[in-house]
Amino acid sequence: MGSEKRLVMLEELVNSGKADSFALYGLANEYMAFTRNDDALRIFKQLRSSDPDYVPMYLICGQMLLNLGHVNEAREWLESGIIKAREKNQTHALSELEQVMEQVPPPPSLA
Repeated sequence: MGSEKRLVMLEELVNSGKADSFALYGLANEYMAFTRNDDALRIFKQLRSSDPDYVPMYLICGQMLLNLGHVNEAREWLESGIIKAREKNQTHALSELEQVMEQVPPPPSLA
């Protein structure tokens, strides 16, 4: 299935109100692939609101925000993901989150 068709399918699923967390996550990733970062962030926030325990979103959203230069927002997403990954004992995700967190500059007050 082509990327545009996948995007349309996921948008329709999400708009129908029948989307699960994986579908929301997939839609956010598709938006990122089309560099629709504002839309991706909106969907990540929607997913976080509906399923705060969905650990993968923290990593991908944090990376996106970091790449966009939104350091403080990236830090918050990554720190929240680290907490959730520890709570859920998701060691692989925790390791990935910590690796990305190492790339985040410290807040100005600590620099």
